[in-house]
Amino acid sequence: MPLERSPLVEHHQALGANLVEFGGWEMPIAYPSGTVSEHLACRSSAAMFDVSHLGSVRISGDGSFDRLQDTLTNDLRKIRPGRAQYTHLLDANDASVLDDIIVWWHPRDDGEPDVFDVMPNASNTDDVLAALGGVETTHDRAVIAVQGPDANTILATVFPEAAATGRFFVTHCDWRGAKCVVAGTGYTGERGVEIAVPTDSAGSLWDALLSAGIAPAGLGARDTLRLESALPLHGQELGRGITTLQADLGWVVAWEKPTFIGKKAAVTERRNGVTRRLFGIATDGRRPARTGCTVVVNGASVGEVTSGNFSPILGHGIALAFLPPTTAEGDTVNIDVRGKTLVGRVVATPFV
Repeated sequence: MPLERSPLVEHHQALGANLVEFGGWEMPIAYPSGTVSEHLACRSSAAMFDVSHLGSVRISGDGSFDRLQDTLTNDLRKIRPGRAQYTHLLDANDASVLDDIIVWWHPRDDGEPDVFDVMPNASNTDDVLAALGGVETTHDRAVIAVQGPDANTILATVFPEAAATGRFFVTHCDWRGAKCVVAGTGYTGERGVEIAVPTDSAGSLWDALLSAGIAPAGLGARDTLRLESALPLHGQELGRGITTLQADLGWVVAWEKPTFIGKKAAVTERRNGVTRRLFGIATDGRRPARTGCTVVVNGASVGEVTSGNFSPILGHGIALAFLPPTTAEGDTVNIDVRGKTLVGRVVATPFV
């Protein structure tokens, strides 16, 4: 089956990006500057990421609010039109996380119908469509994430309306006549926005941001940035067999809601207690633990690393791992990395 291609793929090729398969899409993993340089650009100033591979499902009209409210874990009553919310779609039987989702609730005037853009992970769009219905709009737009401490300041010189979008707010903006939806969201731990721009106008916006001095960054840097910020990745810290509570994200569940898919199983686990929980581990030196490495305490296997990498900001290895819930900050663990032992200590997250 051929890979999906971002509307910006030719722009990535022109910049010399290394393109790889990710979630069924051909996406830039890094540019010639390298992942560490791109990571540091985001932490120190601003970087931009093509995240067009993320799914988009539009749900609108009568009953759309109730459909989302009765399906997803979080409580839309906590927000209002013009805001975004992080939430989970659970398996009905065991409450494992089928997908973690951002919902963009479009701003509207009184009397206008509700419009929601549900943003699943790329490979889970079909599951979200099956659970919620709606219309997939993934191929109608590109999504450019502009992230970093200077992101909004630099963006304001190019696209002031988008730059004015606050954290977890959603706005409608025009880019040279093209209707865009902008959300104050991201996956790096930095301030910034994600801009859904019609495909025909995506290239002109990308080029304008590049000319303003915003560094292009690939999915490699996006992953090291999210790991430093201890943000979960579906398929590693979340997924089938992994529950919201095990991932230490209980705040995403509105326990007082009358219903959501998987509520009975989630409540049962909450009452009984989790058998494992996600923790952060720091290791000395540049060599990191990797996904799948076994965590050992007193000679016994106690868990497994879900994500591990070198932290460009901290200068040493960091990892996330599922460990016994009795684990405490400061505990020493050993990690089996291809037959060699890497010593780590349990630390608070986020790492940065």
